[in-house]
Amino acid sequence: MFRAAGLAAAAFSSDALPRLEAALAAQSGKPADSLAGDEDFWFQVRHMFSVDRNIINLNNGGVSPAPKIVMESEKRYLEISNMGPAHFMWKILGPELETVRRRIAQNFGVDPEEIAITRNASEALEIVQMGMDLKRGDEILTTNQDYGRMITTWQQRERRDGLLLKQISFPVPAPSLADLAQRVERAVTPKTKVIHICHVTNRTGQIFPVKAICAMAKARGIEVVVDGAHAFGQFPFKQKDLGCDYYGTSLHKWILAPIGTGFLYVKKEKIGKIWPLMAAPPAMDNDIRKFEEIGTHPASQRNSITEAITFHESIGAERKAARFRYLRKRWQARLRGLPGVTMHTSDDPEMSCAIGTVGFAGFSMPKLAEYLMEKHKIMVVPIVTGAEYSGLRVTPNVYTTIEEVDTFAEVMEGIVKKGPIALGLGV
Repeated sequence: MFRAAGLAAAAFSSDALPRLEAALAAQSGKPADSLAGDEDFWFQVRHMFSVDRNIINLNNGGVSPAPKIVMESEKRYLEISNMGPAHFMWKILGPELETVRRRIAQNFGVDPEEIAITRNASEALEIVQMGMDLKRGDEILTTNQDYGRMITTWQQRERRDGLLLKQISFPVPAPSLADLAQRVERAVTPKTKVIHICHVTNRTGQIFPVKAICAMAKARGIEVVVDGAHAFGQFPFKQKDLGCDYYGTSLHKWILAPIGTGFLYVKKEKIGKIWPLMAAPPAMDNDIRKFEEIGTHPASQRNSITEAITFHESIGAERKAARFRYLRKRWQARLRGLPGVTMHTSDDPEMSCAIGTVGFAGFSMPKLAEYLMEKHKIMVVPIVTGAEYSGLRVTPNVYTTIEEVDTFAEVMEGIVKKGPIALGLGV
């Protein structure tokens, strides 16, 4: 075991990476769950980050800081680009994108020729949403808890092309994965051409039964678009575990890649059927790279994805998932049972991982989130859905400390005790 106190000074030195490598080697072969609460091990991980510890950042679901080794890679590629962009960026660094494509494909378990590098999940998904050939009257099935930007995109096609957007609801937390799959299946009609679902919802972290939904859809000739913005890198899975036709994700959340990176997966035989968001020549009709024709763009972010994937693989997806669940359950245990507190995220490991959303009766969630940041420097996200539910979304990451999670829980215990009226935080 590694004693954190004895390594404090060394962790801030250039020896941080070798010490992390040594810690990883020492834990080789041990079950992921056995490391979830091993603070000596996670001490080595968190000192690979340059973060402001005067802010407790529990909004890593929006965007997460990258580790120092990724930031150094991005800076290096930016400096190389600036030496002579037309030569170094286009002719030297540009071709290296194929290595990035290969590494992403390895992690997702697909052919590199099925992976397009994008700037985020929204861009990846909109490529498919706007590029599908659909006819007036065709029905798109999604939920009312899918990501707002993706719903807006379908609504635009609804207005422009006469499509029919159908949104279903589900309780939070959901009773079971089977219940979610059945809700989707019951909503299918002969007009349904596309099912659009989140792998993990951004509101509560609800994991969806993607494989079951995809199998049902395939039997009916329905295509499935999966929003994986909050899934990829949070817990282990491959494309074969999903069976979807299309998958879009951001890499600046759980993979810890530079801000402004993501990817789109399109099953090879479907590439030619999807129009690119920005025009490409006919010669590229069946080339996954047609979805990357966005004009001049920096190489530094994209090329550094490989370093982020290496860092992710070094820690291990299983270890990360176990740590995430450990941290979520830790703060949930402190708040569960307090008056007016409702957990909107399931404890079932098949239905949740890092993300947790908790409701506080009588409180305004936007006011509460603002109060936490102003008074306690704790960053969370207010989730407001109208009459259905509201809460605070809490998303730690691998660099989050036990002290930070416990501070959030302790502060919230005090706030609940005082109540919304006394603090001026009422609805």
